[in-house]
Amino acid sequence: MSKTGFTLHARDGTARCGVITTPRGEIRTPAFMPVGTAATVKGMLPESVRATGADILLGNTYHLMLRPGAERVARLGGLHRFMNWDRPILTDSGGFQVMSLSDLRKLTEEGVTFRSHIDGSKHMLSPETSMEIQRLLGSDIVMCFDECPALPADRARLEDSMRLSMRWAQRSRDAFGDRPGHMLFGIQQGGLEEDLRAESAAALRAIGFDGYAVGGLAVGEGQEAMFGVLDFAPGQLPEDQPRYLMGVGKPDDIVGAVKRGIDMMDCVLPSRSGRTGQAWTRRGPVAIKNARHADDPRPLDEDCTCPACRGYSRAYLHHVFRAGEMISGMLLTWHNLHYYQELMSGMRAAIAAGTFAEFEAAFHAMRAQGDIEPL
Repeated sequence: MSKTGFTLHARDGTARCGVITTPRGEIRTPAFMPVGTAATVKGMLPESVRATGADILLGNTYHLMLRPGAERVARLGGLHRFMNWDRPILTDSGGFQVMSLSDLRKLTEEGVTFRSHIDGSKHMLSPETSMEIQRLLGSDIVMCFDECPALPADRARLEDSMRLSMRWAQRSRDAFGDRPGHMLFGIQQGGLEEDLRAESAAALRAIGFDGYAVGGLAVGEGQEAMFGVLDFAPGQLPEDQPRYLMGVGKPDDIVGAVKRGIDMMDCVLPSRSGRTGQAWTRRGPVAIKNARHADDPRPLDEDCTCPACRGYSRAYLHHVFRAGEMISGMLLTWHNLHYYQELMSGMRAAIAAGTFAEFEAAFHAMRAQGDIEPL
């Protein structure tokens, strides 16, 4: 085991499986992290999220600092106790949300001054304040503070942003200090440019982190461009430490990322889709609000063991969505998170067995069939 607590168990091509060890439990990789933005995975109880197979959740620094406030969470025993989740939590740095959600913001070398999207109050986030907020929250994996420009962006913008993020990475490392039992991840930037990504990776390696994220993707570039970057970016990062692709994604994005050497991912998609009537299945997405499901007594997926598929028909799910019932989003979110965790489990087993290529081919073949025919 390396000093970061990451043990690499098997490789199949560039795909990897292993375990990240933390004081609050093991994280099996490749891992998908459900997003608990405001200290909750929407529509789910923590024990329900765990029942889907999740080893770790993601919390959001920006949202939690604004409401209920990091100091309040700390007074109440930290984020784990506050949200009743006793396993590992990763918190993002807040940088992406500042850039994407705050209309009034000013970026300087020091950090970002912005106004809250909730009440317009003025706040400052810097590498130092982000580290302090994440310390107060008590997260197990802390992300360094960075800037994430939207794509497409010209090269000069990408260069300036990446180098600012690397200076902020050093400040984040210094402010994080020595916290046994907690990990700090650096974030690689550089857009779609291989040489800028290499420069960023070299800077991060020189600073030294417990894990490394591939940042600045899933921001509008499309899957082909994202995979193009993932063909080289993970290999620029240390082999013996976890690699985290931020904000991804759809099931085929996830399979393609794991194929290219990614160990961790997160995305709001399964829970957000669950609340809006989109189910993710082995055969691809299903829009449960469509009229074709109104009289269908079959489950979403007859081979799925989640509560939505074990106990309820497509007709019922269609009905509760059309009626606006709360249970609709709860059931479909559970199904989606269950499916995502089954996907991760299947990939871990395939990598360990050396059959990832067969797994990937079967995954795409099943999706190509599309949903079952209407009755």
